[in-house]
Amino acid sequence: MSSSEVNYISTKTVHHPTSPSHTTTPYQQIHLSPWDLKLLKAGAIRRGLLYHYQLSEPPPPPPTTTTTTTTTRTTTTSSISSIIDGLETSLSLTLHHFFPLAGRLTTTTHDDGTISVYIECNNAGAELIHAIAPNATVADIKNPVVVPNIVSDLFALNGALNYDQEIPLLAVQATELVDGIFIGITMNHVAADGTSFWHFVNTWSEICRRTKGSDHLVLAHDPPVSQRWFPDDIRPPIRLRFAKEHHCKQLTTSPPMLQPLPLTQRVFHFSLESIARLKAKANVEQPKTLNNTPIKISSLQAVLSHIWLGVTRARRLPSDEETSYVLMIGNRPRLVPPLPKQYSGNAVNVVTVVAKAEELLEHGIGWAAAQFNQEINSHDDAAIRSGLSSWVRKPQWPSLADFFSKSVLLTGSSPRFNVYGNDFGWGRPVAVRSGGGNKFNGKITVFEGCVEGSMDFEACLAVETLEALVDDAEFMREVTTVC
Repeated sequence: MSSSEVNYISTKTVHHPTSPSHTTTPYQQIHLSPWDLKLLKAGAIRRGLLYHYQLSEPPPPPPTTTTTTTTTRTTTTSSISSIIDGLETSLSLTLHHFFPLAGRLTTTTHDDGTISVYIECNNAGAELIHAIAPNATVADIKNPVVVPNIVSDLFALNGALNYDQEIPLLAVQATELVDGIFIGITMNHVAADGTSFWHFVNTWSEICRRTKGSDHLVLAHDPPVSQRWFPDDIRPPIRLRFAKEHHCKQLTTSPPMLQPLPLTQRVFHFSLESIARLKAKANVEQPKTLNNTPIKISSLQAVLSHIWLGVTRARRLPSDEETSYVLMIGNRPRLVPPLPKQYSGNAVNVVTVVAKAEELLEHGIGWAAAQFNQEINSHDDAAIRSGLSSWVRKPQWPSLADFFSKSVLLTGSSPRFNVYGNDFGWGRPVAVRSGGGNKFNGKITVFEGCVEGSMDFEACLAVETLEALVDDAEFMREVTTVC
């Protein structure tokens, strides 16, 4: 299906409430932590939820005309109008609590030539786009083995990078399908990590379902903690040294990238039963420790090891070539004292496991899982604080060019995020998909599965690698049909 079949109906700017009945914004500026600043060069978080209509009347017919202004097409049904109105009202109410997302990134230049970047809480607003894909059905998005190209056009701000100060920190595209709706949410990664992203979506969906378009402020979840955390030895604002005339745009400078391979994406579903088998196998086959005490391999570590082995076989790497797996992990519970779950912004780091291809394939899933376990457990409070201090002394920004290698895998997101609990009033979503940006050969995104305890992995790989992976009986033995 062609991505040109998405037509844009209207665009609105949504502000948080400013009436006297609502409290004023407690902070004018949000100083950014090193965790936030590290992501200036990356792309936004793009996650979308797919829904069947739960309406008494049929879905709307294809539009007779389309525009890119705020004029709504005359063929819109009252039910679709009420959905868009409900999304707008509830989004505004949600931004009352997540007020930084209605702001903009701003840069200050200091006398010494350094700059500092912060969020200006000016209520410039989030963006809400109403679009329609008149020929696309829920099944067209959910059922194909390979993720269809149209999915990337169900999100706003495609191609934007986080440092861009001219665009909103939050943009939502609600796209009508023949028999459903896709809610594509684009959020600046400087403003939020996955935990903060889904905290926002969970709160918004709850407010939307409960308010039913009324102007009554409802908060079903704990409010976010918007002010950033800094270690005792780091004082905001953090000053970055760039040439005055370039500011953050200097962040785009990167080494020449390798020519990217043709990529494709597919969702692999691991059932509760297959995860249990992999976890049991990994725990049985793990290597002995020095004191002969077995470690506890988690479900996610076992599945990631299974994927690492499968992709390494599919890539047909030379036996002495190193392959690395980069894993994003959360810092909130690792600090002493821990940060609250509702801490907003970013609180993630990466751990990297490296092995030669021959070593990985010879030792198998238990050994691979033990490597993940060891690296993750070593990332404690002291390591986190040391890493932050080191970065402030010498800031560095990773680029996608750093991951353009046939031997790298990277997994972000988490199966613990509440995806399928997001009911805006039309029932549970039937699928979750990610948009474009931050995609490369080896990007693996994990979501909770639609059945409790299951997991879905959205794999972005070179075409020939994905084909070889699907032909790998050992790998596919644990993959089941996506529900």
